[in-house]
Amino acid sequence: MKPTTLPVYYYLDHFVEMLHFVEKTYSEILTDEHRSFTARFRGLSKDAQCLLIRMVNRRGAIFNRALFKYPEITDLEVAARDLIACGHARGLRAEDYSAFVLCLPKTALLDGARAAGFGRDIRTSWSKPVLADFFVAAIPFDLAAKHCGAGGFIALDNTRPIEFLLYLYFGKTVEDLKNFALRDLGVLRTNRETSFSARFSDSDEAHACFHYSQVLAGIEVRSADVFDRAAVAILDGPPRTTEYAADLAARAACQVGQFFEKQGDKDLAERLYRFGGSADCRERLVRLLYAKGDKEAAENLLRDIIDDPESDDEHLFATDFYARKFGGRRTGLCTELLRSGRTIVVDDTHRGNPEAGVAGVLRRQGGQVYFAENTLWHTLFGLLFWEELFESGQLHSGFDWVPHCLRDRTFYRRFAPQIDGKLAEVRSGNALAIVLRTVATRWGRPNGLFAWEHVQIGALRALLEGAGADGLAEIVRAMCDDFRGMRDGFPDLMHVRDGKVSFVEVKTEGDAIRRNQLTRLRQLENAGIPAEIGRVDYRFDPEQDYVVVDIETTGAWSSGDRITEIGAVKVRNHQVVDEWHSLVNPQRPIPAKIVELTGITNQMVRDAPVFHEVADSFVAFMGDGIFVAHNVNFDYGFLSYEYERLERRFRFPKLCTCVGMRRRYPGHKSYGLGKLCAIYDIELEEHHRALCDARAAARLLNLINKKRDDGVSTEAEQAA
Repeated sequence: MKPTTLPVYYYLDHFVEMLHFVEKTYSEILTDEHRSFTARFRGLSKDAQCLLIRMVNRRGAIFNRALFKYPEITDLEVAARDLIACGHARGLRAEDYSAFVLCLPKTALLDGARAAGFGRDIRTSWSKPVLADFFVAAIPFDLAAKHCGAGGFIALDNTRPIEFLLYLYFGKTVEDLKNFALRDLGVLRTNRETSFSARFSDSDEAHACFHYSQVLAGIEVRSADVFDRAAVAILDGPPRTTEYAADLAARAACQVGQFFEKQGDKDLAERLYRFGGSADCRERLVRLLYAKGDKEAAENLLRDIIDDPESDDEHLFATDFYARKFGGRRTGLCTELLRSGRTIVVDDTHRGNPEAGVAGVLRRQGGQVYFAENTLWHTLFGLLFWEELFESGQLHSGFDWVPHCLRDRTFYRRFAPQIDGKLAEVRSGNALAIVLRTVATRWGRPNGLFAWEHVQIGALRALLEGAGADGLAEIVRAMCDDFRGMRDGFPDLMHVRDGKVSFVEVKTEGDAIRRNQLTRLRQLENAGIPAEIGRVDYRFDPEQDYVVVDIETTGAWSSGDRITEIGAVKVRNHQVVDEWHSLVNPQRPIPAKIVELTGITNQMVRDAPVFHEVADSFVAFMGDGIFVAHNVNFDYGFLSYEYERLERRFRFPKLCTCVGMRRRYPGHKSYGLGKLCAIYDIELEEHHRALCDARAAARLLNLINKKRDDGVSTEAEQAA
């Protein structure tokens, strides 16, 4: 496929588009500095404008002018001089030394060191980073600049106005316009709104948020110098006039504080935690004070948190820590909850996907089970409040997906009457109509909360009809107050039995309960919605269904050949309980050698159903079963590819009878199906016919499962 070529003035056009948008939308926030920049920019020649934008789009701030080759710029040297003259670019300075030498090839560094008189002090075997360190430590900048060609370099200067304008537009710290290219090349989708509002209400808020966002972006480069500068930028930063600015500052203070805590500078860490003041900072401060031996201060802070917690999660931390450190309790709440969880026996073939195993067990016990976790709640929230979130000016540019009011926790304050009205509908049992109306009228519209392909109407209906209405409204109301804080931690499964809803968080041996998971479980319980921990006990489960499958095909290539026959045998507690069989029209001729091998002719499949006509029936037969086959990846791969053609998901735990026999019954020269049937006296009259081979493989499965039932299972049977 021929790569897409961007128009010549692509980046310039989009930069001008961005400037126009920001000037129009944020006129009251822009300062004289920003207006001066835009005026100077518009006064530049087109070449100089293009060069500035190209430099902004490139990585780093120092560039070799000899490497500038851009089709839209006719005279690079004149453009560079114009940028230097207006203050957007400059020559190199001593502060650029480290970056400059790292821009040079190793040969240039070696030649420059020799020309500067340091040839005897260097080794050609040195790596480039070692050479660069030598330059900075031993050779004065002016000397290196003279002999290494610093005059051919140019550096960006005074880019803060550009960075602030981009921040206003994109809502995050970015240093280039690559998002435009990603959008227009089809890599990045943008929303289809036509009118946008400003994400910040005043200049102080915007500049404070920009400042602390830059700190957060900067500490992604984890070096001591970066964190030293970040600590100063935080403690001397601008006033935090809004909750969002305070949240950004607190996140930065917590991360930088943890760095200095690990470095042993506990005093600076304490200052940062006290400055941040958030729940995370207060937790770190409690732990720091306790570790320092200042237990009285730690206890007093814990009492303050318990009396006035920021969230349920913070209250849980404080009460748990206080009980363990000052109340004599020996285990934490998370540990106690995990130990008290209900034990659920799950067949060990479900290792790697325990939720599916637990779902199967719960279905056998009665009722319906839905994979819920966070997606179900995000979907419910988004569908209930679609108008407020996505149709009331809460998106601030085409690149926004998550409304800013969810990030800065102003959603409820902005839309209290509308939200209270919809919560009343939830309490009265009428919320399903709102959800279905949104689905019918907005289906497929992209958003930042949920994916439409994951919308489960059945699960939403069951939740709204089977959970206590007042309790459900309580959970949704908490999400309106702090969506960011409640965006995760919800239980894995929703179980509906006799019309009543309950939730299960699945944990296996070695798993821990995260505090946000414990908080959600408690919130659900306090709201009258049953929620529990399901502790998985892996072992052979005689009640588990195994579906032993065999297929015949037109050849061995799953993405090119097609299925001609499917046979399946369902085994439960070592007994065959059901069978499924169908010929399949492969929609292509069957090769003669395959006809000879299987006995399946073109005439036999001419009037057989094509795959999509049996797809539903076969998946229904699989149910919650484990997919079993002899050389399982062959059969599973073909079926997966057929469902992929239909844009459907085909995912089941697998067990291979070939691998299982090798593991449980070692010593045979061959583990082909025919050889094993001969050894173990298993009937195989029509070898290479699907149902016959599936019945034979089911006999092998019983041999394997009887040994699994007698002893400790291994994971080898699942090898693929």
